[in-house]
Amino acid sequence: MTDWRQAEFLPVTAERWDDLVRLFGERGACGGCWCMWWRVKRLEFERQKGTGNRQALQHIVFSGEAPGLLAYAPLPGGERAPAGWVSVAPRAAFPALERSRILKPVDDLPVWSVVCFFVDKAYRRQGLTVALLNAAAEYAFANGAEIVEGYPKDATAGPQPDAFMFTGLMTAFQQAGFTEAARRSPTRPIMRRYREGKHHE
Repeated sequence: MTDWRQAEFLPVTAERWDDLVRLFGERGACGGCWCMWWRVKRLEFERQKGTGNRQALQHIVFSGEAPGLLAYAPLPGGERAPAGWVSVAPRAAFPALERSRILKPVDDLPVWSVVCFFVDKAYRRQGLTVALLNAAAEYAFANGAEIVEGYPKDATAGPQPDAFMFTGLMTAFQQAGFTEAARRSPTRPIMRRYREGKHHE
């Protein structure tokens, strides 16, 4: 079991691009997604699935925008390995959210969104998703966010396609200090975590 307190959580920049590629592997994390699902229109996503999505994400990274964080697990001898990924950015970076009836804005407050996770199979079921969530929230707050939002699956509310598992589980968000802000589907709550000291209803 990895102690994630000893891990590093770093934004994906050009010099870390190869580490992200190593983590995602040939399938681009899942079916050629390369974490572009929330960033482009569905037809565009399908058209560029695989190599096109990889190039699109690489363009974002090399343009100077960090689309998310990498978790580096400590290894013997002081080495480290890319173990997990979380996509976090201002909500406007994910236009697919705006086209979702279920995930439309809760209010007019500006938020950062956590939309996707990917964990290497060697590190699954070890609490890394919660650690990634905490790191994503801290990163967002350090960059000016007042509210961080996520869109997990509530596994207790009924069956749902596994395709939605990449957004995380509600229990992980709860463990990371997120609370439910809205729910327009039995299985898809909108969870929020507020900057410490910020008042909210």
